[in-house]
Order: sequence, then C-alpha cells, then structure tokens
Amino acid sequence: MKPLYPISLVTIFICLSGIAQGAEPNPSMNGSGLITLLGNTRPEATQTNDRGPVADNLAMDHMLMQLKRSLVEERAMDMFLDSLHDPKSPNYHHWLTAEEFGERFGESQTAIQEVTTWLESNGFTVNGVFPSRMAIDFSGSASQIRTAFHTSIHRLLVNGQAHIANTSDPTVPEAIARSVSGIVSMHDFRPQPLNIPRAPQYTFSPFGSLYEGVVPADLATIYNINPVFEAGISGQGQTIAVIENTDLYSNSDWTAFRKAFKLSQYATGTLTTVHPEPKSGPHNCADPGVVWGNDLEAALDAEWASAAAPSAGIVVASCRDTTTFGGLLALENLLNSPNPPGIVSLSYGECEAGLGAAGNAAYSAAYSLAVAEGVSVFVSSGDSGAAACDNHQYWAYYGVNASGMASTPYNVAVGGTDFGDAFAHTTGEYWNLDNSPEYASALSYIPEIPWNDSCASTLLALAYTGSPASAGPNGFCNSSTGEYYISTAAGSGAPSTCANGTTSLPVGHSGSCAGYPKPSWQKGILGNPNDGVRDLPDVSLFAANGVWGHFYVFCYSDPFGGGWPCSGPPSTWSFAGGTSFSSPIMAGIQSLINQKTGSLQGNPNYVYYQLANQEYGSTGSDVCNSTNGNVVGSSCTFYDVTLGDNDVVCSYGNNCYGSDNVPNHRRLVRAEPWIYGILSVQMFAAEPAYPATTGWDFATGIGTVNVANLVSHWPMQW
Repeated sequence: MKPLYPISLVTIFICLSGIAQGAEPNPSMNGSGLITLLGNTRPEATQTNDRGPVADNLAMDHMLMQLKRSLVEERAMDMFLDSLHDPKSPNYHHWLTAEEFGERFGESQTAIQEVTTWLESNGFTVNGVFPSRMAIDFSGSASQIRTAFHTSIHRLLVNGQAHIANTSDPTVPEAIARSVSGIVSMHDFRPQPLNIPRAPQYTFSPFGSLYEGVVPADLATIYNINPVFEAGISGQGQTIAVIENTDLYSNSDWTAFRKAFKLSQYATGTLTTVHPEPKSGPHNCADPGVVWGNDLEAALDAEWASAAAPSAGIVVASCRDTTTFGGLLALENLLNSPNPPGIVSLSYGECEAGLGAAGNAAYSAAYSLAVAEGVSVFVSSGDSGAAACDNHQYWAYYGVNASGMASTPYNVAVGGTDFGDAFAHTTGEYWNLDNSPEYASALSYIPEIPWNDSCASTLLALAYTGSPASAGPNGFCNSSTGEYYISTAAGSGAPSTCANGTTSLPVGHSGSCAGYPKPSWQKGILGNPNDGVRDLPDVSLFAANGVWGHFYVFCYSDPFGGGWPCSGPPSTWSFAGGTSFSSPIMAGIQSLINQKTGSLQGNPNYVYYQLANQEYGSTGSDVCNSTNGNVVGSSCTFYDVTLGDNDVVCSYGNNCYGSDNVPNHRRLVRAEPWIYGILSVQMFAAEPAYPATTGWDFATGIGTVNVANLVSHWPMQW
C-alpha cells in the first residue's frame, strides 16, 4: 500500500509577501518610513493553513530581536576569526570573552539603545541584552506585535498539527532597520531532533547476516580511538555541552550506559544538567522538565559524547521553549557566560528557508561568538539527504536545501555513513560472532558508504535488482520491494542556498535567497565545487539505523517516549541512528585533541581541511579509500568514502527527476499510478544529489576519521 501523502505539502512554499491572510502591504519603498524585514515569515503561513488570528492577549515571551553588522563589519570579523587560527598572526589563539567580542564586533550601545527605546515605546518589556551585543530579549503580546510590527499572529493547521505564526514579514522604522535582521521568533515551530529510530518495516536482511548493534568499544575499534585511550588521553579536564530543550528522563540511563560498556572505569567522567544564565543580560532559561521524545535526543547526545571521551565532563544545557527555541536560548546563555564550555554539540535541524533570515542570523551570530571564544561547535548536518526542508517526510518535495543550523561558516557540520560490509558480502571479515565483555564485536575498520535508507540509493537498488536505476516506472523506487524504502532518511549534505532566508517561492520559480559565502578553509579541497558557497558536511561518522544491518545502541528508559528499560543486556535496549549520534561523537573526539594540545581550538575546520588537503592532494589517496576496509592505509587521517550516495526519493516538486514523466513544477495533483523520482541537481536530467566521490563530496564531506592519527597529526603549533 502506498503511504498517504502528507497534508498541505503542495502549499507550504507559496510566496508569503502579501498573499497570506492578514498580510500587510510591503511599505519598504512607499515613503512611509517603514522597512520590511524580509525573510521573517514561516513558509507554512499560507491561506490554506490559516485558521484565523490568535487572541490579542496571547503572550509572546522571550522573543529575540536579532541585530546585524554591516557587510564591512562582517568581513572584518571574519578576517579576525581567520587570524585567530593562523599561527603566523599575533592574534593566534588570543580568544575573546563575550564582552570583548561585543565591544569589537557587536552593535553599538547607541544603536542598541535606539532599538530598546522603540520596543519599550510600543509596550514591549525588554528583558535584557546579551553581552555579545547581537540580540535583545523582549516580550509582549500578539496585539503589540500587530501594532508595532504590522503583522498578525494567526493559528495554523499544518499536517494535522496546530501552530501559531506571523502571517507576513514584520516592518520596523527606517531609523532602526539598519541594526536589525529580524525577530527570532514569532511562531512556535521548533527545530527537530536529528535521530531516526530503527525502522521495523525494513524487510531487507543483509544477505542473512545478523544485525550488529554498535557499542562504544566497537566505535573505538572502528575509528582507532583505543591507542589514544591507552596513551592516557580520554577527555580529562574537558567539558562538552550538549544543547537541548529538555532535561534527561533519568540520569541513571547515562550511568547504566557507562557501566554496561565499561566506561565507568574512567572515574573523572561526569554528567551535569544546567539551565544556563549569562552573567549579565536576560534571564530567560527556565527548567524545561522532561519533553517526551526530545529527551531521547538528550540521552543519546550525553551518552555517545561520553563514549568518545569517557573522562570528559558532559553538560546537558537546556532551557524551556518560549516563543524562541529553548536550545537557542541555552546556547546563547552558555556562550555569553564567563566560562563557556570548550566544546558544544547540537543535534537539531531546520532548513535555511524554514529558519528564515533572523533564524539563520541567530545561529551564525552565536557560532561566530563561539569561535572567537575558542569554543568548537559541532552540529548534525541532517537526516534527509540533500532535502533538509523534508526532514522526517516520506519523500522530498522542496528540492535541494541545507540545514541552517549546520550551514554557517563557524561550525563543523557532521554527516553520516553506514558500513558497506553487507553490500560487499564481507560481513564475516569485520564482525566477531561473539561479543567481548564490553559487548563489542567489530574486528577492525570497516568500509563505509553514505548512510541512506531511501530507495533512491543506487546501492540498495543494486542489491535488490542488480541495476542502479531508482527513478521512473521501472526503477527500484516504483517496485513492490522499493516501496518499503520510500523515505528521506539519509545523511545530509548540500550547498548553502538560502542563508538570508528572504523568500520561499512555489515550485518552478526562482527566488532571491543566497547562501553563505564559501569560507577560506573550504576553498581548494579536492572534490569541493567552485560554487562560491558554504557546502555541507565537513566530516562524517557512522550514523545508520539498520537498513544494512547496523545501528547504535543507547539507554533510554522513558516509556512515554517509546524507551525500554536498561536492566537487561544491551540487546534489549533502544536502537537508533542519525547524525544526532555523529555530532556528539565528533565533539568527544575533538575533546581528545584539546586535551593533548592543552588548548582550545576554536573552529577545527581550519585544521581538518588542512590535513585533508595534505592527504588527498590533487588526485586523491588510493590507500586511504574507505573501500579498502581492513587493509586501508595505517597512516590515514581521513577515510575517503567513495562508494554510494545520499540521494533520496521524491514525489513531484523541486529538483525531482523521473516522477510521472511530466514537467514536475506543473503537476499540482498526484494521480495514480504513483511514479516516484529521485532528487536531482537538474529537474529534467538524472544528476543524483549526491554521489560519494574522491576527496570531498556532499555525501560525506572529507570522509570519516582515524582518531589516533587525527590526534597525532594535529599540528602542535596550532
């Protein structure tokens, strides 16, 4: 049976400037003295989804007025951040405090006073200004928003779920517009956790092999962490903060995880939950309690960060959602505190177009502050292939998009892989039939492929049909078996295309969105396109959820969130995958580097790409090709994943090739028989988005890591 088509998907990307119910005319050019803050409306705020205005007295608490720099000031900041990572610069590793950063690169006190005075004159309560001087926390009501910003807050019904959101871009007086990006946020749409449970509908048993649950000792074998542990480096003295909008269901889950997998022998490893508040500024971080479902994310983040760095202090930093996502509040507050953590991991996602101009600016500003402080930020690249706006959907519709929470130039975007042993019929070479006392069974490094659960995967198509064809009436996606793989679950990677979030237009049109410029450290790496924009991901790690027989094991006992008690052997525990795992693990790996070097590292991409350039050169490295598996070169820092892709299935819409064999942007009603296509760089040609290739690629970035070599090859002068 075909899956039901999600409600209202065909309407979500309708242009929102003046169409949605309650929208105000654009006054930016009519001499009224008002400027429209473009790109500050959710794409779901359409006439189709509109259910009328909210009550005037609806409280809108702790919104963030996101401030902005001029282009000249932004360039000056980027040059300064580059100099912090240049051993030849006098600024090298001279990290700033949040206050120092605010003085040098934040908005002026005069401009901030102008904005706060205007807010207060319109009845808003100004709760405070962050020391970094890039955001103002304020609260008010729906009626005050309508009066001040000339936009209405309406109730929406989207895919059967109730939401609220502003129906048009807000306006502000021209006198303050030069200092303002927009408001974060005037809606209740939240970023999604990036984890995918093990899916029981998979009928594919990889050539009769047993399913292999990956545990911490497997991770240490596969990615060669054991030599680092044996050298006494396991994260002592390091702090890794995982950003959440929930508390853990139970701290005992983390304890049970460490005990079962023999991590408790690292006595210095600790777990702390904090609801951070900055030294000065707004007080906006309330204890969120346990948010069912999201607490699963918190559990795996804390546990698997500890798996990679068992002696590190793990801090669960969480704030309750207000009108703003609680995770963003926790991040801002941590970074604006006197002692920010050395490493941060964030495993939530939202596409650039969905975040909008203010949302993208908020994460960019927060991460740039982190880099200036020496803090390394790791963010999951996403779990929907190159279709970040279609996360957790059956198929892609909105085309190629990147996660705005991962696409800034100031963070490491961590993608996902699977193991390729089942595809190659070599499982017996890489896994023991019996487990060790730590429940491990991996024997060595295992060849990797991009994580991809979708029928658009050429490797799945080959395994089932002997042909890589997925699209069209005779393709794998349209076969009786391929129907089990109608999914967008795959490690994400794509170019930044809509960081300014200025418009969301219907299928078949072009908009004025633009991506982040390509950062200096990403230029010139083999395989990276000369596209002028930031490309994702940077690096990858295993993130699969079972389609080829491999997934992660973790302890999550919340029965309301679908968890299982962790009282028995780990084979009875929870299983899942997703880049939610790869990000905290990579954060843990970075803590080993920080411990060895004895210093903070800021944005590690400067070194990752330097080392990858040395390894791949202009032609790639045959000895470091992941397909070599257990005979891969012993000196490799990165394993170059070159087999497979992260392409996903699409119905009709942007970048969809082979669906119904009609011009896809003209197809408005789905008819039987359903014919699925594949996400393609071109609408009318098959250029899958995206294959794994030599060197850097959109499927896995620069590849996965040999941790011992990464630690030993890290330049000490850095």
